[in-house]
Amino acid sequence: MIEYKDLKNKDEVRTTQLGEPVSGKLLESPKQGRGLKKTIMIQSKGSELGFFDEAGSVYANEVSEVLRDGAWHQVTGHPETKGAKDLFII
Repeated sequence: MIEYKDLKNKDEVRTTQLGEPVSGKLLESPKQGRGLKKTIMIQSKGSELGFFDEAGSVYANEVSEVLRDGAWHQVTGHPETKGAKDLFII
C-alpha cells in the first residue's frame, strides 16, 4: 500500500472518476504547501473506455492505485472530500 501523501508528479495511477478504473498520469503532486490537495490534476486515458484522453481534476478518493516498481499498489490515506453526489438535493 502507498499513502496518498507519497504520490509524486508524473506517477502512473488508476482512477475511478469515469465509473470503471482508468489509467492516467499525475500532473501535479498532491502534497503542496502545508497540506494535501483534495483534488488533483491528472492526464486521464479515457480512450481505454471509449472516451477522450483529457487532462482534468479528480477527487483524492478517486485515485485507487499507483504503479511503483512494475506493480500496482493500492493508495490509502486520502483526505476527506465531498463527492459530487453530496452537492445535489435529492
